[in-house]
Amino acid sequence: MEEKKSKERVIHQKSVSQLHDYLGFEKPTHPLITIIDTAKMAYGEEMVGVKVISDLYCIALKDGSCGLDYGRNHYDFHEGVLIFTGPDQVYSVRKPQALNEINGWMLYFHPDLIRNTPLGDRIDQYSFFGYDVHEALHLSDQEQQIITNCVGLIQAEIKERIDGHSQQVLASNIELLLNYCLRYYERQFHTRAAQHQDIVSRVESLLKNYYKQEQLVESGPPSLDYLADNVALSPYYLSDLLKKETGRTAKDHINDFLISKAKNLLLRSEDSISGIAFNLGFNYPHYFSRLFKNKTGMTPQEYRQLN
Repeated sequence: MEEKKSKERVIHQKSVSQLHDYLGFEKPTHPLITIIDTAKMAYGEEMVGVKVISDLYCIALKDGSCGLDYGRNHYDFHEGVLIFTGPDQVYSVRKPQALNEINGWMLYFHPDLIRNTPLGDRIDQYSFFGYDVHEALHLSDQEQQIITNCVGLIQAEIKERIDGHSQQVLASNIELLLNYCLRYYERQFHTRAAQHQDIVSRVESLLKNYYKQEQLVESGPPSLDYLADNVALSPYYLSDLLKKETGRTAKDHINDFLISKAKNLLLRSEDSISGIAFNLGFNYPHYFSRLFKNKTGMTPQEYRQLN
């Protein structure tokens, strides 16, 4: 019974200091950011299955001997692989870990560190914090060295006395690190172009089948989550993939599909504008009319009359 209770336990990490306490480390040298040497991390059977919710951002590079569960997905790290997690994501330990068993590092920082900085305004643009773990960034040796050098700069700053420049210097170095990661993800998308074209085709098929099965009337327009679930990707990764492969976001794909069907219905049926809107999953005809005009430059009635 005690074992079952421990596996159902949830730990909420609200701060860097709390993270250090949880790991049995000394007080951090900076209250809002830390770099963990994974060789110094250890935990026993009592932590297996315990869910951890963190308020922190995390960037992690570890070797292949570590197994963690993030959300519903399991991931074993490999050499030269980075994973990113943002606040409120859930992970759990799948097996115990001994000292010196794992090589690598984990960079944690609290959102307050980048508040009121340019990075704070742009952090949501780094969508890989929302990727699933199987969409991790695979690095070449050279890329791994550059990333590690960036982390070294951050580590050196953390060890210095905190002063009026600390926040800006740390935020700038984190942003440099993230911008390199953007570049390397861009490379990874290019090297996987063939696989991604297949996913684009599957998305188009999903939209067509959604319409044929009359799910628009039953459930409304398909969501990004629906498409992502059906191609086994995270919504953020799918949206970035579609943008890079086609120049159009996932929302554009959905809306363009709806407008294409709307044009056919406007020209080939005598249904009212409200009826067509309903058949396309819109509960309120004015939402449909607004979308149609945004996409075509004319109202549905104007389009029907001109054609």
